[in-house]
Amino acid sequence: MKNYLYILFLGLSLQFGPSTTASASLTGDGPLYDYSAYTECKSAPEDPLYGGGIIKNQSVGVYKRPHPPRFPVNSPAFVLNNLTGNTIYCFSSWVKITAAAASAVIKASLTTDNVTFNCMGTVIAKRGCWSFLKGGFVLDSPSTYALIYFQNSDGQSISISVSSASLQPFTDQQWKINQQNMLNTERKRTATLHVSDIDGNRLQAATVVVEQVSRDFPFGSSIASTILGNLPYQNWFVERFNAAVFENELKWYSTEPQPGEVNYTIPDQMLEFARRNQIIVRGHNIFWEDPNFTPSWVRNLTSSELKSAVSSRIQSLMSQYRNEFIHWDVDNEMLHWDFYEQRLGPNASLEFFQTAQKSDPLARLFMNEYNVLETCDDMNSTVDRYISRLQELGEGGVSMDGIGLEGHFTVPNP
Repeated sequence: MKNYLYILFLGLSLQFGPSTTASASLTGDGPLYDYSAYTECKSAPEDPLYGGGIIKNQSVGVYKRPHPPRFPVNSPAFVLNNLTGNTIYCFSSWVKITAAAASAVIKASLTTDNVTFNCMGTVIAKRGCWSFLKGGFVLDSPSTYALIYFQNSDGQSISISVSSASLQPFTDQQWKINQQNMLNTERKRTATLHVSDIDGNRLQAATVVVEQVSRDFPFGSSIASTILGNLPYQNWFVERFNAAVFENELKWYSTEPQPGEVNYTIPDQMLEFARRNQIIVRGHNIFWEDPNFTPSWVRNLTSSELKSAVSSRIQSLMSQYRNEFIHWDVDNEMLHWDFYEQRLGPNASLEFFQTAQKSDPLARLFMNEYNVLETCDDMNSTVDRYISRLQELGEGGVSMDGIGLEGHFTVPNP
């Protein structure tokens, strides 16, 4: 008779036997993706990633691009020949500016035979030191001639120096190998099982059956109030996700459409659905800096009235849902908008975070923003500006264990 051991693992991905971690750099399938990134401005540039890739040893040229009204602007540039289609190109370089201003947003652009990427990477470059720019692009079709060039994002003339540039291509297969490598190294661990009988004697040739019955890794989606009473929608969601965020139901305009008329009935019912199905929930959001999504009655308050209303809002919401939400998006889209800081002063956002942290110390606080990942054409929400604002909040004593990045993708982005 065969011996069977039936094991239930909760949210654990296992490898049995020798590690199967992929190593693209060792298998000849191309290099592993280099995750290096730098936010500090350095006195000298680091070495180029991938040894420079396909532009190794290429000198920086000069591109005279048209500039209104009549004068051309000289930009550092790289000429690229015979780029292949269906290829992911990862670009990086170190940038230094010489200008009257202390800093400038420098962007790298690409033009080919048939397509132009106005922005494929940005960096807030500081005067007199080297800043790291990183980005990339995907070509759907081959290009016999292409040009990478650098420019000031506001279009003004500026002296730009470039060093340690790199352009590394990845085929779809190489990119998938990199993805699998991340899964193997970050999501999997090797486990050794010793099977014995009730007396502790090791069993030989035992058959082990492993079945995963739940997921520990949060994977979720937004839900709307339409899920209430909608059994097909509920079943569809529960079968796929173990985490959720309410789409609009916690926002101030939903919970208090008129001053003093606070109503948590709908979010309470949605939270009960989540509890019943062991779904963790994020709190979104306490405040929204965009005045278009601030309750109309709030926009018309005086400064003193607004300060009182803001205090009531955060105290009411946080006491109602203390220890219920694992995350809180405290002040939504604060890189694009500044309604509360305009009305209550430059420390308004910091005070929101500080109050939320005291009100629900077990919840993780997030700064939530869009167009950080989706595009680099939005100069309000560059990676550098996002990091800078995070650092400001940290210096104010706010503890954040994660980052909130919306994903409004309109163009495929690997």
